[in-house]
Amino acid sequence: MASPALVSHLMQHSVREGDFTLKSGKKSRWFIDSKQTVCRPDGVLAVADAALTVIPDEATAIGGLTMGADPVAFGIAAVAATRGRDLRSFSIRKEAKGHGVTGRLAGALQEGDKVVIAEDTVTRGISPLEAATAVRELGAEPVLILSIVDRGGTCEAMAAAEGIPFVALVTAMDLGFDYGD
Repeated sequence: MASPALVSHLMQHSVREGDFTLKSGKKSRWFIDSKQTVCRPDGVLAVADAALTVIPDEATAIGGLTMGADPVAFGIAAVAATRGRDLRSFSIRKEAKGHGVTGRLAGALQEGDKVVIAEDTVTRGISPLEAATAVRELGAEPVLILSIVDRGGTCEAMAAAEGIPFVALVTAMDLGFDYGD
């Protein structure tokens, strides 16, 4: 069951109704910018409260593709630290950096880590699966894909096909919409 505090925060700060064209090109009567929730102090606390109840005890790191994962992972890791839970955070760049510390990794991911792949909103599920592939290439193991909002309803099956559990803290239905809206 979705946290009432998180749903309320998302409805107040992140959900917009109208006529929108999504990244996929599909038309929608609603849009969600969940960064408007996770980038506010009370919002990140609501996200972390919900997330820390579902993140497996074995998890040692949290992160995903930059930009969608960054505030989610960093916020959850910071709140977790205040509660005695050690989760290192990281970002996976969309393209490898060619100078300084090269590659796609930015942050504290280590080989052998048990990783929560974080995302703000999933519609199709492509970004978290791309992050999971990168994490595996870096020698770590994805143990959960965690999204603040599941907008599209397809990520769970895609994650299962890769052997990774999926949890959405809030679904489109929790916000009063259908996946197809």
